[in-house]
Amino acid sequence: METDAEGPTTLVICCGALAREIVGIVRDNGWDHIRIECLPAKLHNSPEVLPEGVRVKIKAGREKFDHIIVLYSDCGTGGLMESMLMEEGVEGIGGAHCYEVFTGRDRFKDIIDAEPGCFFLTDFLARHFEKLVFKGLGLDRFPKLRDTYFAHYKKMVYLAQTENDELVAYAERAAASVDLEFELRHTGVGGFESFLAARQT
Repeated sequence: METDAEGPTTLVICCGALAREIVGIVRDNGWDHIRIECLPAKLHNSPEVLPEGVRVKIKAGREKFDHIIVLYSDCGTGGLMESMLMEEGVEGIGGAHCYEVFTGRDRFKDIIDAEPGCFFLTDFLARHFEKLVFKGLGLDRFPKLRDTYFAHYKKMVYLAQTENDELVAYAERAAASVDLEFELRHTGVGGFESFLAARQT
């Protein structure tokens, strides 16, 4: 491959729902050699196509970058993401989903063990819950669907990447809108920064 000696040499592929956090990590650490490319967050609604969407990004990046890193976990693909990454010979961050990476595997397990019926929010989901979830699932038009989608949840846990009172208020309203208990936990950017930092040369 041929790369521009003065341009980015590492491609980081991530979900659009993580764009703000990953851009912030790269900027704050001065990692000018990293280029970030995101896939639309809405692809999570069709996890069966998500691995192939990432594969397209990988193939397009091979001729332009020395290194490619994927910041997708399994994300509901049932192992298809890991299989695709192995086929392409590209390293991924692993884990079940971004909630686990933000929180840390052991801490996340403790949360789930204490209350299996948790619906998780990140900063992105707190900001966009009404549009992506409440209206996206049609709960504004058909309130009775709440029991269809949320009957097995008991608590909404907001895993906050930032200390932002406005986002906390959004998250509290989201929990109230689907009649769930609310819990706030500050995670910061969690394992994403440490994972990238360990791969800088």
